[in-house]
Amino acid sequence: MKPEAKYYLSQLGGKEVSFETGRIARLAGGSVILRQGDTMMFAATTMGGIREGTDFFPLTVDYEERMYAGGKIPGSFFRREGRPSTDATLVARLTDRPLRPLFPEGMRNEVQVVLMSLSADDENPLDMLAINAASAALMISDIPFGGPVGAVRIAFVDGDLVVNPTMQQMAVSTLDLRVAGTKDAILMVEAGANEVTEVLMAEALQLAHKAIQPIIETQLKMAAEIGKPKKEVKLSVKDNSLTAQAKEAIRSRLEALLDQDYSKDNLYGGIAEIKAAYLLEAAGEEPTAEALAAYSAAYEDAEREIIRERILNYGKRPDHRKVFEVREISTEVDISPRAHGSGLFTRGETQVLTLATLGTPKEAQELDNLNGLESKRYMHHYNFPPYSTGETKRLGGQSRREIGHGALAERALLPVIPDEATFPYTLRLVSEVMASNGSSSMGSVCGSTLALMDAGVPITNPVSGVAMGLIKEGDKHVILTDILGMEDHLGDMDFKVAGTRNGITALQMDIKIGGITPEVMAEALDRAKSARFYILDQMLKTIAEPRPSLKAHVPRIESIKVPVDKIGAIIGPGGKNIRALQEETNTKIDISEDGTVFIASTGGTGFEEARDRILSLTETAEIGKIYTGKVVRIADFGAFVEILPGVDGMVHISQLASDRVEKVEDVVSLGDELTVMVIDISPEGKIRLSRKALLEGWTAEEAREHDNPRSKSGGGSHGGERHGGDRRGGDRRGGDRHSGGDRRSSGGDRRPPRRD
Repeated sequence: MKPEAKYYLSQLGGKEVSFETGRIARLAGGSVILRQGDTMMFAATTMGGIREGTDFFPLTVDYEERMYAGGKIPGSFFRREGRPSTDATLVARLTDRPLRPLFPEGMRNEVQVVLMSLSADDENPLDMLAINAASAALMISDIPFGGPVGAVRIAFVDGDLVVNPTMQQMAVSTLDLRVAGTKDAILMVEAGANEVTEVLMAEALQLAHKAIQPIIETQLKMAAEIGKPKKEVKLSVKDNSLTAQAKEAIRSRLEALLDQDYSKDNLYGGIAEIKAAYLLEAAGEEPTAEALAAYSAAYEDAEREIIRERILNYGKRPDHRKVFEVREISTEVDISPRAHGSGLFTRGETQVLTLATLGTPKEAQELDNLNGLESKRYMHHYNFPPYSTGETKRLGGQSRREIGHGALAERALLPVIPDEATFPYTLRLVSEVMASNGSSSMGSVCGSTLALMDAGVPITNPVSGVAMGLIKEGDKHVILTDILGMEDHLGDMDFKVAGTRNGITALQMDIKIGGITPEVMAEALDRAKSARFYILDQMLKTIAEPRPSLKAHVPRIESIKVPVDKIGAIIGPGGKNIRALQEETNTKIDISEDGTVFIASTGGTGFEEARDRILSLTETAEIGKIYTGKVVRIADFGAFVEILPGVDGMVHISQLASDRVEKVEDVVSLGDELTVMVIDISPEGKIRLSRKALLEGWTAEEAREHDNPRSKSGGGSHGGERHGGDRRGGDRRGGDRHSGGDRRSSGGDRRPPRRD
């Protein structure tokens, strides 16, 4: 029997979207296909059992970016999808963040959300559909879930905020804001912007929350009409009485520790001692595993509550700062003598070293994904080694967190990177986290600004960033500036803001509770603005603006423009010409499709030599211009002279000398150098040359007036002879190589062809 599909229509920014379920993946806990235009996102959700010893919620979200969705074959060697691309990883993270806080507290069952692109048009992006599809699949599944979640993108085009924009609108937008939330609050924010104001950002957030309401209502309708009954799951329930006992037992010791002079080592070391002493007192010397787990959980909850109460009620932070105060900052540049630029940013106990490398346009990253971009010339990578937190772990590939933090820093700096026409370099920044105690991602933004200015990259404005936190209980809340690692762990929000003095360039928010209102976000944005400006002031004390020139070992890249139809002449057959040029001039040469030629050289006269040779390869003959070339062929009616590489013209026998010439060989021989003037170029590209014009002092026009070869003996006619052609690759466009063309005398009669 054919499975019966159910369809639900909804609106997102005035555009129709449709949810389909029941036709495919019927054994999953819940599955949905969400479609907008010809873009389709599939989501399947499934719940498993509880893994023994699990003390956290094991949710996994995976996005399978299938190239067939866009009619593409993967570009890898194996021609199939392999490790998720950066874009796919970011979509998975983007989906995980708003879903995770809405599962029941204490849930320990494994839950998996699998997303897959089924179709991708060139108009509707996939990422927001992924969040909406995942939420809908959870809503109709048998998995306990406190949704629904709606997600939408907001753009700013021609002075107006646009809900659910197309890819074409995003290409000209100065804002890329992605928001996910519930009916009552915002859960997740991700944004890149071209220096937009806090007022505009707050307005866009409110518009986004309003725009997701129809899609939330549709999911509620789906759950009511076709949703499966939710399974009962065993929750890990807190023992409030045990937590209360733990608070009473540890409060005085913990508060005494928190009142001491702060350092991460002292605080964390002291907390470990307090916990060990409490467990010994409460559980005894030989506790059972169950008792140890219960008392340990009670201690963790008690510690969390005490520290949060101190902050919320008294404004007492673990390191004794005021709630709006930024930690001490120090900055340095030029750390690495051979890196093209380097910056060291230290804020409190968080320290990030960023190193910049400048390369040629050819070194831009090639992309193989469904977002419409084929390459990018600016890359930012972020590394978080275990020693940065005083731990030992196996070093491996980048984690999802590292990929996400690198992408955030990349977005923050992208608006100030000069365009390729102004600064024709590929840029790679690598942020190495040397020590971490909160907000290393924003530290990498600041370190990267220093590295770029140290390298002499003419960024339009310096960028700084800060992480904000939130402690909220009921209607009472406190916003924290420049949060510590502990405040991030114990708090309810991690809100990162980066930007210039002109406005915001990147924003990211993660919420651990059921959401926050746009009003609280607006307050956090305003507080972050003051902190960003303070941090920027400290950075600019070290280096106020980009260095006026690049360092000596940075390759110099200059560009020239050549006609598009001359690109082949530079490259040569099989790349022969360009390889020889690079080897002989010690340069790197990249050629764009529009005829822009980038020449990179690390010193000497290589650039000038390469430029001159390229120009000679692409130069076009001009009437009236004088050239010295080599005689490449002799016929009885004249000589062919190569005046430019691969381009030759014909000097008729009547134009070889002031006096009458009986034989061409009386004046020139094969291989001789001859100085001539271009006196005419036919519509077919045949070039007529004259030596006589130079001897007589004529202009090209005067030479043409005196040029009447058909009335002179010994000249014959030449209308069909090949001359003035382009000899590259053997293609002589000026005429046939043989002399058997249609030759007419001055009287119009036909003569037998001459044999050259």
